Amino acid sequence: MKTYRIELQRVKSMAHNGGMIEIQIDAAVQPAPAAADGRESSTRLALTEETARVLQTLLKSQLTELDRRKGRSQR
Repeated sequence: MKTYRIELQRVKSMAHNGGMIEIQIDAAVQPAPAAADGRESSTRLALTEETARVLQTLLKSQLTELDRRKGRSQR
């Protein structure tokens, strides 16, 4: 499996369509170096606190919008 180091720099927009939330972002993506200590490596996402707060706010608004479209019995 290929692993990457992803630095999320900016969240540009967010929308939902057909049960999927799509996020348009600016990000720096680089191959991750192999783990030297024998641990299994995995893809890593890094973002600033400010960007994390923007992402959290946008996700909350998208999920609220999805909940409004569901019937009361599905919530």
